[in-house]
Amino acid sequence: MERRTLLQSAAALVPTAMTGGGSQVSLRRVHIVLFDGVEELDFAAPLETLDIAGKFGAPIETTLVTCEGPRTVVASCGTRIEVRAPWQPESADVILVPGGDVLDPGRPGVAREIRRGVIPAALRAARRRRPVMASVCTGALLLGAAGLVRGRPCTTHRMSRDKLTEQGGKVIDARVVDDGDLVTSAGVTSGLELALWLVQRGHGIDLSLDVERVLEYERRGAVYRTGQG
Repeated sequence: MERRTLLQSAAALVPTAMTGGGSQVSLRRVHIVLFDGVEELDFAAPLETLDIAGKFGAPIETTLVTCEGPRTVVASCGTRIEVRAPWQPESADVILVPGGDVLDPGRPGVAREIRRGVIPAALRAARRRRPVMASVCTGALLLGAAGLVRGRPCTTHRMSRDKLTEQGGKVIDARVVDDGDLVTSAGVTSGLELALWLVQRGHGIDLSLDVERVLEYERRGAVYRTGQG
């Protein structure tokens, strides 16, 4: 089967009656939320994927932000990132939340950010402006702490699915779960699938395949789509 046809039929993972009709998402302004302890690959994979799509001519602007505004973020492996953009969720079409450590609230990562409450509160307030909320890996737990996954199909790293269920999410065993204005992905490398799916949904399958070729990566599994996607 031609790869283009295979990707177009990826929604076969769910019953036809639940499958969305391929509606597009506005994918022009993507804000990736960073915090101390964020996993490098969780944000770098979507960042580079979207940047490549932009080099092919897609009108995508990806911005690294923190909920506290401009500052230096120290990622999980010690990478220091200078975040210069202000927190302006009203200017974002998509807010993407990567993951981090969920086991120890005493060290930088998702568990500490949930305890601090700053990011969940900012995401909850941003939701009122109706951007698409997306997550990679345990970033879904920050969306969950904001109350944004309750009753919604979603996914996260397999080791954190029980926690996402406790937060009210309807956890699906899939690499990417698209519930319209909530798009979540599983562990670490699934950030590539998430970004490629957003490119496909926002700018078409041909562009997503061009980006795949540059990345030398082929998507794994299928996207679980609900009738909201």
